[in-house]
Order: sequence, then C-alpha cells, then structure tokens
Amino acid sequence: MKHDEKINGAPEVAAEIKRQILAGTYANQERLASERKLSEQFSCARGTIRQALIQLEKQGLVQIKPGSGSYVTRPEKTLDMSEIDQARPLELIDARFALEPHICRLAVLQATGRDLDKADALLREMEACGSDMEKFATLDTAFHVLLAETTENSILIWVVRQINSVRAQKQWERMRALTLTPPMVAQYNLQHRAIFDAILARHPEQAAEAMKRHLDAARSSLTQAVSDGTS
Repeated sequence: MKHDEKINGAPEVAAEIKRQILAGTYANQERLASERKLSEQFSCARGTIRQALIQLEKQGLVQIKPGSGSYVTRPEKTLDMSEIDQARPLELIDARFALEPHICRLAVLQATGRDLDKADALLREMEACGSDMEKFATLDTAFHVLLAETTENSILIWVVRQINSVRAQKQWERMRALTLTPPMVAQYNLQHRAIFDAILARHPEQAAEAMKRHLDAARSSLTQAVSDGTS
C-alpha cells in the first residue's frame, strides 16, 4: 500500500493485510500491530480494523487472542504432489543427485548388519536377473529405498519413496525400455556393488562418490534416450 493511499473499509483493510501476510511480510505467529496503530496506518476507525481482523480470522489467516492481540497464522506451503507426478525423468534424476549421495554418507553411519544383509541380498537378485528388465527395475528401486531407510530419517525416506513411486508411470516405462539394455544393467550392477562395498567398509565419501557415478551414468543414459527420441 502506498503511504498516501487511504483504505477505510473493513473488506479493503482485510484484503491489504491478507496480501501482506501471503507475501511473507509477517512471520507465522507474529503479532500484528495494535488496533490503534492499524487504525492510524489505514486512516480508519478501530471498529473497522476489528471487523477486518474478524474476517481474516474466519479465513484462517489471523488468530485473535483477547487481551493479547492478533497473531498471524499464515498457512505453511505444502508440496503439491502433482508436481512430482508430472515431473520429467531427468528432473527426478537431478533431484536424486541432491539427495542420494548424502543418503550414502548417512547409511555408512547408520546401517546395521541386518540392513547390509538385505542390501546384499537385493544386489545378488539383481545380478541374477538376466534379461528380466522389469524385475531388475523393481529390485533397483528397492535397493535405493533401502539405503534411504537405513538413515532412519523420516523426511528423506518419504521423499525417496515419492520419487521412486513415479517410476511406475508410463513415461518411465518408455524410458526404461530404451535405457535398460544388458550393457547398462551390467554397468549398474557394478556401480551398485561399489556403493555397497563403500558402505560396508564404512567409507562415507567413497560411498557418496560411487552414488554420484551411478546417477551420472543413469542421467547420461536418459539424456541419450531423450535425444534419440526427439531427433
């Protein structure tokens, strides 16, 4: 609002305060100025301010505490799951680059003997898949989710599960058919083993670097497949 602009109706006052709240001018749970100061700011009666605050309270943007004041209850931004659902394969690979190397570092610190036994069993199954690419893809997902689970970090586990759930979609099926060739599967098996061996040896940076190499190979494969499909 401009300094010389006059707003003196409750709906207009409420709209301006709402705009400021949603713009992040106020922190969540921050106390608003007193009714007297707000009335001076908006050049209107205190009753008008009171009605505006009541409107904002009904919208869930303000909580009025008698004898204390009015406090912002700005809604926290939530993740729109449709954004993950609609993400392109390359976007998800890049998101994994941001997460999974550090997950490997945490796995070095947190993984139990039972976790390592499960990981080794998954790797053995993957190495025995032969030409069954669908089975390999399922086990591949399970391996990466297991690494996240070893961290015991509920947020990381949730994010990794959400990312991997998208791999069942049609665009991923098409990409999998283009990228999961026997030579690539053989390369992935070696990379998975390198990740596992580094975690087993309790070398966090080696594990992180092994994961980066693995994801880089996956990204290069996807990039080539996309390029071939658009050329």
